[in-house]
Amino acid sequence: MIKVIMHGCNGKMGQVITGLLREDAGAQIVAGVDPFTGIANDYPVFANIEDCDVKADVIIDFASAKAVDALLAYSVKRQIPVVLCTTGLSEEQLEKVKAASEKVAVLKSANMSMGINILLKLIQEAARVLAPAGFDMEIVEKHHNQKVDAPSGTALALADSLRDALPDEYTYVYDRSQRREKRDSREIGIQAVRGGSIVGEHEVIFAGTDEVITFEHTAYSKAIFGKGAVQAAKFLAGKPAGMYNMSHVIESSC
Repeated sequence: MIKVIMHGCNGKMGQVITGLLREDAGAQIVAGVDPFTGIANDYPVFANIEDCDVKADVIIDFASAKAVDALLAYSVKRQIPVVLCTTGLSEEQLEKVKAASEKVAVLKSANMSMGINILLKLIQEAARVLAPAGFDMEIVEKHHNQKVDAPSGTALALADSLRDALPDEYTYVYDRSQRREKRDSREIGIQAVRGGSIVGEHEVIFAGTDEVITFEHTAYSKAIFGKGAVQAAKFLAGKPAGMYNMSHVIESSC
């Protein structure tokens, strides 16, 4: 049985994962960390991670960027691998993540969905064939009206995946309203839509002459991110120091 510390246990994703692991025979939450302690959980909850003295095999993090520094310090000190799901980290924090991975196992991904991570691989294969054939590449992402950042971290990860697959340098274009010129062949357009309660939709469009190929992923609930985080935690427990991502989880399942 894998023992998990849930960092950010009383947030939306923390409660989703709490529900998932309550029904999981292979892993259980043995402690939670959250400054808001007003929710009754069936495990002890600590307001500060430094106070958590419960032994565990892995930490799942779905908290906030401001809590990441203390989380990394704790993970290194206690030698507990961490699945880092918090986004919006500064460049300085990303350097701290890299430094921590030299001392303990760290798994970081822009999106914990297994489907999105399969999509990252599929579009690379498509880009290698279609981009040299003259296909333009565009990304459209849609999220709920409460999301404050744009484009989404997943949209940027998709764009990075396309760019990494190709030998030529591509630039990202987020807004064409101020431009009066034709589209450059070496650009990847990224557009953001915000409205209603859309959990998350991502479209990768390859537009050629007289034909269009579209890859699309739709998230219907936040549970998919929780399921991916749980799979990642099971994979990461017991792993040596290093930087891991969801592609390692997927490869281990094949």
